[in-house]
Amino acid sequence: MAGLYPAESNHMLSVDALAQDNVIFLGCHIDGQLAACGAVTILFDDDEQLNYGEIKRVFVPDEFRGRGLSKHIMRALEEELLERDIRIARLETGIRQPEALGLYFRLGYAERAAFGTYDEDPLSVFMEKDLMA
Repeated sequence: MAGLYPAESNHMLSVDALAQDNVIFLGCHIDGQLAACGAVTILFDDDEQLNYGEIKRVFVPDEFRGRGLSKHIMRALEEELLERDIRIARLETGIRQPEALGLYFRLGYAERAAFGTYDEDPLSVFMEKDLMA
């Protein structure tokens, strides 16, 4: 990500942040190797008075791409949210990631304004999906 975006537009979580109680982190293994991973952070929107999940970086190493693993991780994260009665999933991704944008649109995410602690950023795309729709 550092090669694609300046530091102020790079919103990755630290290992410590991923270990917090409000984070669900999932991985997929193939032949004993981590083939895909992703996380969702459960947050509260004060303005809308609702809990939502923010999907954080879904990652698939090059050698495992093209197998539908990112879609599998996204579906599993959405299912985890629904099990916790959280129906809104949001995410921030960058304009220089056409594969990710295509995946999110295919999965039913729609563009929206910045949310949470994000500011509007010309390098970011903010998206949301109602998991019950």
